[in-house]
Amino acid sequence: MAIFKVEGGRRLRGEITPQGAKNEALQILCATLLTQEKVIVHNVPQILDVIQLIELLQAMGVEVERLSEESYSFRAADIDPDYLHSDDYCRRASRLRGSVMLLGPMLARFGVGYMPKPGGDKIGRRRLDTHFIGFQKLGATLDFDTAAACSEVRCKELKGCYMLLDEASVTGTANIIMAAVMARGFTTIYNAACEPYIQQLCLMLNRMGARISGIASNLLTIEGVRELHGTEHTLLPDMIEVGSFIGLAAMTRSELTIRNVSFENLGIIPAQFARLGIRFEQHGDDIYIPQQEHYRIENFMDGSIMTIADAPWPGLTPDLLSVFLVVATQA
Repeated sequence: MAIFKVEGGRRLRGEITPQGAKNEALQILCATLLTQEKVIVHNVPQILDVIQLIELLQAMGVEVERLSEESYSFRAADIDPDYLHSDDYCRRASRLRGSVMLLGPMLARFGVGYMPKPGGDKIGRRRLDTHFIGFQKLGATLDFDTAAACSEVRCKELKGCYMLLDEASVTGTANIIMAAVMARGFTTIYNAACEPYIQQLCLMLNRMGARISGIASNLLTIEGVRELHGTEHTLLPDMIEVGSFIGLAAMTRSELTIRNVSFENLGIIPAQFARLGIRFEQHGDDIYIPQQEHYRIENFMDGSIMTIADAPWPGLTPDLLSVFLVVATQA
């Protein structure tokens, strides 16, 4: 079997570029189903979840062309909705959790979406109620087969409405947005997730002809359109990788430059590392971390012990809590 052998005690030096964001990639690739015209996506990360989703889109009838190592074109001109009920679709879709975001685009364009029980990380129940409640408010019907653990949503016509999401779910918000962009009338989504990846999805859809306002806030207004068109889109760098590299430099007392981080989309992440005493410099869109022998955690103004907690955007992403925990053990 393959193994990694790690020999510690060495400092690092050099530069590294983070890959494209997986969480953005999954929703952007699903959004290519909303048009029959060509959509080109750059900075696509070469990781298993993304590769499996691309293969699933191909099996559904999407013409996929790999333009370079990290760029693809997608053209969903000949999709067969009946394929959704095949054993092959169920097998492929159940392997990755991101396939749930196929529901919104399929419902918007073809009036039907089908979802077997999704796979993904084994971290306990990750409910999909927000997705389905949103679809139902737009006028879709939900049929859940308990025995097969499969869900089907259908509609003759989606109609815009007001909805207050019960949780600011990122994937739920993305799914509902993709359904609502082609619904008749206006849709208002309150308590919407507003992470940079949601902002990126909205900006891409607007370039395709959608009419979404309130981007970057938790109150989105969507005026439905009859059709969307092709576009070109570049994925943001993965903020989790950026944060992990900052932690790596601090833990190994190394000098490291992280290239093309899209600093304005990192939110509170750099500031939280600074609170741990980690020095860094912003050089354009790069982060330079000088070698530090020691770093000291700040106290609050009243002298109490520093507390770092996750929160919905623009708070700290929970995916980095483990990195902060390990870094804090050495501060």
